[in-house]
Amino acid sequence: MTDVRQREDLPAGDASGEGTTSTRTLTTVIGVLVFAALLMILNETVLSVALPQLMQDFSVTASTAQWLTTGFMLTMAVVIPTTGFMLQRFTTRTLFLVAITLFLVGTALAVVAPTFAIMLLARIVQAAGTAVVLPLLMTTTISEVPVQHRGTVMGLNSVVISVAPAVGPTLAGIVVDALSWRWLFGIMLVLGVLVFGAGFFFVRIRSLTRNAPLDVPSIVISVFAFGGVVYGLANIGTLVSEGALTPVVSLIVGILALALFVTRQQKLAQNGSALLDLKPFTSPTFRVSVGIVVACMATMLGTVIVLPIYFQSVLGLSVLTTGLLLLPGGLVQGVISPIVGSLYDRVGPRPLLVPGALLLAGGQWSLTQIGTDTAVGLVVAMHVMFCIGMAMLMTPLMTLSLGSLPPRLYGHGSAIMNTLQQLAGAAGIAVLVAAMTIGAEKAGAPSEAGALASGMQTAFVVGGCIALVAVVLAPFVRAPGDRSTPEPVDA
Repeated sequence: MTDVRQREDLPAGDASGEGTTSTRTLTTVIGVLVFAALLMILNETVLSVALPQLMQDFSVTASTAQWLTTGFMLTMAVVIPTTGFMLQRFTTRTLFLVAITLFLVGTALAVVAPTFAIMLLARIVQAAGTAVVLPLLMTTTISEVPVQHRGTVMGLNSVVISVAPAVGPTLAGIVVDALSWRWLFGIMLVLGVLVFGAGFFFVRIRSLTRNAPLDVPSIVISVFAFGGVVYGLANIGTLVSEGALTPVVSLIVGILALALFVTRQQKLAQNGSALLDLKPFTSPTFRVSVGIVVACMATMLGTVIVLPIYFQSVLGLSVLTTGLLLLPGGLVQGVISPIVGSLYDRVGPRPLLVPGALLLAGGQWSLTQIGTDTAVGLVVAMHVMFCIGMAMLMTPLMTLSLGSLPPRLYGHGSAIMNTLQQLAGAAGIAVLVAAMTIGAEKAGAPSEAGALASGMQTAFVVGGCIALVAVVLAPFVRAPGDRSTPEPVDA
């Protein structure tokens, strides 16, 4: 249905969902959204261990094959900023069905892709659906779940956001080792059809919408802004290895376009027509929470890429073994996240955030000691420490950041958070891989493995420095109900 009322007209935190959605229905809706998001985010990282097979099958180089990941990230970065508008204009059911349909179309294309170009198109279509589901899940949770239970539900959501990227390579390694990369997408297609069916029958939550205006120039500018920044960051390694200037040009264009985008959104927000309303940044809680989340995602995705290289290229382990060694950290994070959410509802954020930040940074700094003869069990323990810190941070921060906003800004706050996570992920991967390359070149070690191990140490030093941002900011996060923190100005 269409309603001219804005979201702040709804009873915030009402589990009935505007008085009509039962607790059972709400639980079912969020459950379907969680499974959809889990499937889609797993898809984001599964190709990391399958690239060698793809390169061979399509006769492409590593730099070309990497576009299957870069293109996915670019599409996410371009589409997510528009979700603030979409969440106002369309119902939850409509957005879900469109998103899962895009994902299914892209996955079906990937299963049968005869050429690399078709495979790249498949990844882009998949990413378009993924970009819609993540903000939809967060906005539905924060809009419908009562305040006293948000931490618990966000704990489940955090499993999806932070654990799936870590588990994806493990599952992919098992499938690729036993079958082939096409089976990855075949399995996803079957699971996606099941999720579509569940959503078609059960995602029936009443959503008020409004005829939000669409500013087309903002969309065009956002393509250059977010696309330029993500592409530049994702390919910054070529500046180090090949002296290529394309990433630098892309970053400059992206930053300039981003400045223009921000200026335009601030102007359009005055009459309520912004594509992405930036008012959430007027909340100190939102600003600090976003800062910590950015640091977390940068270190996590950087680690997910660098650590497998260490296992395979330095320790000489197989793809399957590498995937299994990454699994304990992902499983621990998955188990702890809901527990952290429940604790958050009881004790608030600071008792979780401060030790979580210390564990996150401690895990990164401990990894700076790895070498060619480091015990595998010790490396796994370091990674588990890092993952525990991630679990203790992500659940409270996702709940706090969006919960500090008035209902009208939930969609925009979610879009901002998810966009910055994509930018942080691209930056983390680019910076840690570049640091690894530079460190290896300067090491002068007697063997290739020794040089690469030195590069790994450099990469994790950089990761440790990024993690210190979380340590510094964690004590400044305000607890819920702290009225010393002003709410965003709704001008």
